[in-house]
Amino acid sequence: MSTSRCDLLRWQFDLTWSLAELHLDALRVEDFDWAPAEHHWTVRPDADGVWRPDWADTEPDPVPVPTIGWLSWHIDWWWSAAIDHLAGRTPPDREDVHWAGHAFAAVAQLRSLRDTWVGALDELTEAGLDRPAAYPWPADAGLTVAHLANWVNSELMKNIAEIGQLRLLRAASLAS
Repeated sequence: MSTSRCDLLRWQFDLTWSLAELHLDALRVEDFDWAPAEHHWTVRPDADGVWRPDWADTEPDPVPVPTIGWLSWHIDWWWSAAIDHLAGRTPPDREDVHWAGHAFAAVAQLRSLRDTWVGALDELTEAGLDRPAAYPWPADAGLTVAHLANWVNSELMKNIAEIGQLRLLRAASLAS
């Protein structure tokens, strides 16, 4: 039995998203700003009420532990950029991607990105997978849309696993 690369990418994404839904469905509002350590990154409103993530252009050592709120913003940022790159649009700068401001709105945004991404995956052809892609790496890296789609699946699985682990840690801390 032969499986096309497009079908395999979609299968992999659907598997990853099914794991995402397990955690997204179980999240509570309070989970989003829970910090498992004093040294952490989160999202917070600025003076104008716009929710912005903690960020450093040079990754600190040790790396701050992100909150679920921060991770949901992070997914929104990189996934929106990936979708824009795939569609041939210029993505917004990181500073222009703001957190949704509420847990339920953040989850709704992730689900909206999922729907958009599924539409993009469903439009891909085998030949389209071989087109050059310049995200999230430099244009001269020689990578393709297939690499981009695989990266999205991998990055999403990693970030969702982080969200799940934080959710489980918070639940365990409340049970103690």
